[in-house]
Amino acid sequence: MPKDINKEKSIDRARNLTQLAICVVILGFAGYNVYNAYSSMKTVPSSSYVAEPETTEPAELAEPDPDKTVFTYADIPTKDKFFGELILVNNDNEYFSLGDEDLVNIADMNDERGIDYFTVAENTYTILRPVYDPMVKMIEDFYKLYNNDTLQIYGSYRSKAYQQEIYDRYNGETDEDGFPRAAVPGKSEHETGYAFDFTETTDLDYQGQGDFKWINDNCYKYGFIVRYTEEKEKITQIRSEPWHFRYVGVAHATYMTKTDLCLEEYIDLLRDQYKYEDKHLVITDDDGNTYEIFYVPSDDGSETTQVPVPSGYRYDISGNNSDGFIVTVHKDEKTELGQETAEPATEATTEASTEPTSEDTETE
Repeated sequence: MPKDINKEKSIDRARNLTQLAICVVILGFAGYNVYNAYSSMKTVPSSSYVAEPETTEPAELAEPDPDKTVFTYADIPTKDKFFGELILVNNDNEYFSLGDEDLVNIADMNDERGIDYFTVAENTYTILRPVYDPMVKMIEDFYKLYNNDTLQIYGSYRSKAYQQEIYDRYNGETDEDGFPRAAVPGKSEHETGYAFDFTETTDLDYQGQGDFKWINDNCYKYGFIVRYTEEKEKITQIRSEPWHFRYVGVAHATYMTKTDLCLEEYIDLLRDQYKYEDKHLVITDDDGNTYEIFYVPSDDGSETTQVPVPSGYRYDISGNNSDGFIVTVHKDEKTELGQETAEPATEATTEASTEPTSEDTETE
């Protein structure tokens, strides 16, 4: 064999041996690392801050709260703050008539219904249509109790022109205590159609005494208040008139009577303490009917005011003849679709207690 060939074979053998040695070293090093890694492995305990998954049944949907009132906005003409059964008419707040009062003739209505247990001093006397029925119901219940048919309506709606005649008759005089003998035209409740006066045909001097005390004590149940009492003369600036009745609605008459407030005080109370966004007044009448009441200031810079009104409940809106509206929600009179409303009101959901109470309830 030639010498060069042997030399070449020797070189190949040496190269192969070297490569084999390198592979053995590499495999050995890798195996050592794997062994060390396996030896250092530990079981990591579960974290105490991670809750183990639980298998639960799907939660049932909660039933809607029947006592929760949802409100939406209604655009009410701002000028309507001068109209409604809660308008305050006195020496500081004039009544602005549009001449479109919905009046009915009392004598004619009595004839149509065959009512003969009270009379009117003049057959021309009229009163607002919504006031006639509760007035008659009150007199009817009185008659059934006492069989007394001597009641007579001595004053009801007056036009501003007629009030001027009365005022001129007294020449603007005041009595010995400084009370006006006749209201200034525009500032008499009679011009609203919500007020009337009683007399009686025996002595022509109704003082709310004897049988008639029942009327003065129970008129609130029919939506009326004795407007001018001796205790409130300094506030009303009118001498006590036990014969003068004013319609304000059952809810408001109930609260005013049971808390001894005159209309001036009641309007101030609603404005100061029962704004829509604060808390609402909850009233329950003698029949167990519940009402939710709140005040909304008028937007005097706009032709309309956005007034929150309830969805699904009957409600009434009255101006206060000054600076806003009073909303009365009839909590026991649900409507199928609710009255016409617009967009949802801010803070639209409120809680109103339905427990029999005359206390105020915080809204949520």
